[in-house]
Amino acid sequence: MAIPSDRLKYDTRIFISIALALTIIGLIFIYSSSSVFALEKKGMAHYFLLKQLFYIIPCAVGFFAFALIPLNIWRTYASRFFLGALALTLFTFVPHIGLKVNAANRWISIFGIGFQPSEILKLFFLLYVGYFLERRIDHLKSFSLTYLPLGLVAGITFLLLLKQPDFGSVALLFATMLILFFVAECNMRYLVWTAVGALPVITILIAAKSYRLNRILVFLNPWADPLGKGFQIVQSLIAIGAGSWWGVGIGNSRQKFFYLPMQHTDFIFPIIAEEIGFIGSLSLIAIYAFFCFFGLRLCLNFSNYFAFFTGLSFVMFITLQTVMNLMVATALVPTKGVGLPFISYGGTALVCQWCMMGFLINAANTSRKVESA
Repeated sequence: MAIPSDRLKYDTRIFISIALALTIIGLIFIYSSSSVFALEKKGMAHYFLLKQLFYIIPCAVGFFAFALIPLNIWRTYASRFFLGALALTLFTFVPHIGLKVNAANRWISIFGIGFQPSEILKLFFLLYVGYFLERRIDHLKSFSLTYLPLGLVAGITFLLLLKQPDFGSVALLFATMLILFFVAECNMRYLVWTAVGALPVITILIAAKSYRLNRILVFLNPWADPLGKGFQIVQSLIAIGAGSWWGVGIGNSRQKFFYLPMQHTDFIFPIIAEEIGFIGSLSLIAIYAFFCFFGLRLCLNFSNYFAFFTGLSFVMFITLQTVMNLMVATALVPTKGVGLPFISYGGTALVCQWCMMGFLINAANTSRKVESA
């Protein structure tokens, strides 16, 4: 049953306020966590904060583009946007255009400005999945008409991301697709086959790269080599533990003094936990829980299947990424290269997340108009 138009408007405001609050929190802790590293490496304590602030304008442009362009336009051109993003990601492997950072081909530099096409690919892949499921709404249980073609598209996307390599994003997209197929009431046998078939594939992928196998071994016992391979996760746990109940105070982290690597990107949460403690960390997790709750409640009241499936994929992808990042930081899963949504340093990711927010607001406003008509 659809909620009243006024209630939908209220939920929309709460939802976007949560995303805005998380972004502001991110700016605060990007500066706090990176200031020492930036001062040492770049000669300017607020270097990474300024770079993140640079992306606020693209965030606004992306948000309003996705919020104001009619949903029919996004539906009509979903496949073309996806193909464009796929082609753009291929440029990461082109010499003198693609940039290799930390042994990964995830960056493109144009006129001195670097960005990650894979983030754009994830955005438009999910948009395409929403479009595809709507087109096959009467054939969702069909293997040949729905499961097989979408599986082939997903396979091409995953192979490209694995080539970079970006195993974490593949895992997140795969999990998001499984949730969408479950909600869409696709044939459960296909989901079971996919889940079972994925196990040996995952095993092969892990065994194929020694660093992935090392991550598993480190995850099982990081204290076996606390000054070597287990250093990052051990320092992460020390930072979280040092925060105790109320934290050491914002800006007073000791682990950011070159103890914890990637302290402003993938491992920003341990610095946050150290500075605001268990109570503050629990409050931050609660904010993400409210993000998921209000996001799902919005999606349940969207007026068409395209908005519903796409919106649901965006909310679940961001939620799953949050859960994965927190579990990595607390040594509950092996290390994956995924940031904390809205908070971790990374301009392209932030822009794409705000594009997702724009789409959700667009879908909610469209549903309100339908409800009021």
